[in-house]
Amino acid sequence: MASATIRDVARAADVSVASVSRVLNNHANVHPDMRERVRAAIEALGYVPHAGARSLSLARTQAIGVVLPDLHGEFFSEIVRGMDRAVTPAGYHLLLSNMHADADLAAQALRTMRGRVDGLIVMAPHLTADALEAALPRGLPTVMLNTVPSGDRAGIRVDNAAGIRAAVAHLAATGRRAPVHIAGPAGNVDAVARRDAFTAAMRDYFPDAPVEIVDGDFFEEAGLAAVATLIAAGTNFDAIVAANDMMAFGALQALRDAGRQVPAQVAVTGFDDVPLSRYLGLTTAHVPLVDMGSRAIDRLLALISPGAKGARDPDLIIPELIVRRSSGAPETF
Repeated sequence: MASATIRDVARAADVSVASVSRVLNNHANVHPDMRERVRAAIEALGYVPHAGARSLSLARTQAIGVVLPDLHGEFFSEIVRGMDRAVTPAGYHLLLSNMHADADLAAQALRTMRGRVDGLIVMAPHLTADALEAALPRGLPTVMLNTVPSGDRAGIRVDNAAGIRAAVAHLAATGRRAPVHIAGPAGNVDAVARRDAFTAAMRDYFPDAPVEIVDGDFFEEAGLAAVATLIAAGTNFDAIVAANDMMAFGALQALRDAGRQVPAQVAVTGFDDVPLSRYLGLTTAHVPLVDMGSRAIDRLLALISPGAKGARDPDLIIPELIVRRSSGAPETF
């Protein structure tokens, strides 16, 4: 049997198609008796509104575009989990896209969102403000996550300096003498901020120690390679401040392979506090990833709503250092 159409509902309720549409879209100027007849007809016929046609009539797609540098790993999955938690009750769906670390791919991913979503959430920490602004669809409500500020667009950022400074202060308080930093990729706004914060914190807490920084890329393999490089070079270090948890995981494995005891000989800290950090006992700067995803959706929905005010105000998340056994307890792994 063919599915019921809006015309079938109109005939059954003895009203016009336009009247059925007004009932479906909850217009106020509908007589209660007519509303009841239409709803009864909908129930009797098992009518389900066509999402595509309804979105055209409302000039809405009921979709939110999310463009991230990557979709792999706990960091991104936790953010998306928070978005999903907030978007479903609001009657929207997520349309995810991956821009990797390439400016051209990022622009392509953003262009594909035109006309397909009611708003956009973008995390592009590797793009300049000019490149991002050129790629963003004009007039589309947008919330930026950990991204270089672009115009007056709404944004949510993590206070990278606060997280790194808390880690370095903790290491100083626990008697470390020679921390080193495993940095994130060059050109990434978060990585640059964390690298600069480490340099500044070293001047304050370890004024007599050299500032040792090893380049990385936010992946576990970079943590493995960084420790191997430090050991091969004979670098004196008793603590590692990794720019994210994944590199800290790699560093923990490399230290274990090299016979270095954690934390007795080397303390390790990370950044983000992805779920695996709890199980590996990693001291890290906690970023509420799920909450950040939910907050981004809430802010975007506020921008999409007519007459919304104040939604463009900056939103800064202050990480909390969570001390675990990789730096704060005497036992070894």
